[in-house]
Amino acid sequence: MSNFAVDLSILWPALIAGLLVMLSHVPLGQQVLKRGIVFIDLAIAQVAALGVIAAHTFGHELSGWTTQLAAVVAALAGSLLLTWTERRRPEVQEALIGILFVLASTAQILLLANNPHGGEYLKDLLAGQILWTGTDQLIRAAVVTAVFLAVWFRWRERLGRIGFYVIFAVMVTMSVQLVGVYLVFTTLIVPAVATYRHATARQLSLGYALGVASYALGLAMSVVTDLPSSAVIVWCMALLAIALHLTARNGIVQPGSTS
Repeated sequence: MSNFAVDLSILWPALIAGLLVMLSHVPLGQQVLKRGIVFIDLAIAQVAALGVIAAHTFGHELSGWTTQLAAVVAALAGSLLLTWTERRRPEVQEALIGILFVLASTAQILLLANNPHGGEYLKDLLAGQILWTGTDQLIRAAVVTAVFLAVWFRWRERLGRIGFYVIFAVMVTMSVQLVGVYLVFTTLIVPAVATYRHATARQLSLGYALGVASYALGLAMSVVTDLPSSAVIVWCMALLAIALHLTARNGIVQPGSTS
């Protein structure tokens, strides 16, 4: 009974962290898929992670406000750069996003080359530490997510290109430090791909349902199997997404139909 209570005490904060990420990333992912810039979140996530590593390299605490600011500034700089390239070189935007991803990733390796714990830092940023999410992180994430939801569902049509990239950068920066790069990308893209053939009016609700089920099932299975939580959640979401996508193709929910 005591072990079960310990498991629950770990799972609840992790589930809340996943749900907070999902609330912002499902609608953002629909826009990313619509714009045809699928790998933008990987690039921006790596730029944000680069800001975290740079701040830590100069002696700042990983969870400190200076590090958070460095991550946001780095992500905003990357987002504004992609805004400029989308306007000037739209035909190669996806390639430029890939180049930014590689540059940010290798810059992280260079900054951590002489750090004996560098490999562990990189692993944490990629796979995340969702099971060890702190209360302070959850409170910050909840506040930022609430602001995002208010702005997105009221003014998203007026955000424009720059506004989209800026709000995207802020949310990805927060999410990377909560759940890691892998889950950020999965939560952004997989629900969007799973639901794009469903009726437009139902895509958001289905994406949210997929996210809730994936995080809950993945966390539970990771505890039972003692496997890394992030990897289990990614696979749960991918498998559930296939099933959800096939329901549209098989005619259970036809694309373009009304709910």
